[in-house]
Amino acid sequence: MKLTVVGGGSTYTPELVDGFARLRDTLPVEELVLVDPAAERLGLVGGLARRIFAKQGHGGRVVTTSDLDAGVEGADAVLLQLRVGGQAARQQDETWPLECGCIGQETTGAGGLAKALRTVPVVLDIAERVRRTNPNAWIIDFTNPVGIVTRALLQAGHKAVGLCNVAIGFQRKFANLLGVTPSDIHLDHLGLNHLTWETAVRLGGPEGENVLPKLLAEHGGTIAADLKLPSALLDRLGGVIPSYYLRYYYAHDEVVRELRTKPSRAAEVAAMEERLLEMYGDPTLDEKPELLAKRGGAYYSEAAVDLTAALLGGAGNPYQVVNTYNGGTLPFLPDDAVIEVQAAVGASGPVPLPVPDVDPLFAGLVANVTAYEELALEAALRGGRDRVFRALLAHPLVGQYEYADALTDRLIAHNREHLAWA
Repeated sequence: MKLTVVGGGSTYTPELVDGFARLRDTLPVEELVLVDPAAERLGLVGGLARRIFAKQGHGGRVVTTSDLDAGVEGADAVLLQLRVGGQAARQQDETWPLECGCIGQETTGAGGLAKALRTVPVVLDIAERVRRTNPNAWIIDFTNPVGIVTRALLQAGHKAVGLCNVAIGFQRKFANLLGVTPSDIHLDHLGLNHLTWETAVRLGGPEGENVLPKLLAEHGGTIAADLKLPSALLDRLGGVIPSYYLRYYYAHDEVVRELRTKPSRAAEVAAMEERLLEMYGDPTLDEKPELLAKRGGAYYSEAAVDLTAALLGGAGNPYQVVNTYNGGTLPFLPDDAVIEVQAAVGASGPVPLPVPDVDPLFAGLVANVTAYEELALEAALRGGRDRVFRALLAHPLVGQYEYADALTDRLIAHNREHLAWA
């Protein structure tokens, strides 16, 4: 089995490599190709990847290259984890929206739109080259904003599935609180990427006992504290657990005040990446360092292994939380909307599991953000100031025309080098 990681020079990559090494019975990788144009970073990451494989007794070969076409040729699956513009662009995404009193964040709001506009054309170009070189390869997208990028890939006819680590993070957290193994936990997870709720926590599978009421009764305060939301709000949401991204919606002004008074997450990550790359260059390092856990993307490797194995007919859990076409699963959304839900995953791709009627409290926000994502993708594909403005005006974290106008100007000014039409 050959797997290719585009963006293989990312500091995330050793997390992924560690998962491939540990879980080789689930996903027997014979050749792992790391593709990245940044030669120095790629060399450091590739060296550590080889040492991780060697220490754990993995017989697979690790190849590094800047040649995308060569890297994807013959691959069974291609994983995308790139960041167009690097941490410098992320720093901008997290700061200029605050000038208008709006959330500064890299995957949602105005910053998330900027990332989508930079990313979608690049990802589609990569995907077309994968299709020309290797049309049977699955494309697994971990590149944010995952929902918009996955929708772009699917609309262009690619064999693509989107992946996020929010659900697997909750699975691990709930298993720990309940004193069970993660494989015992099945989530009823619904919404859009970075806009999701856990509506049931089941033991043993899709038909298992729902222990979410017990979880909230015994650990609601701990869960709310982790989400930085009041326990009373969780009670008033009707017995569900929102993802931490819902705080941007439920406590928007509070979060804006916080973001204005502390260093950006982008600045923290940039400093962390510098230190990680220094560590990766140590020829005696042969495992992922503890610092990597603070970088983000927790459990990414386990999620990636399970999904890839399921798509390739391996031993992975057939039930995965993925981003894929709605196809009637949420009847209040268009069929070609991309949703994030539990699905049965096999060689032919994911099939969403049935979802019970959705509370209007959640359905309304999901429908609103879906409309924004449709407009955002149109702006990413066709360009133009008016399309950017329309997407921002539709976003519930913006919504006012004066803000949308000002944010449009700032977005274009900060991203002109990445926008062919600007």
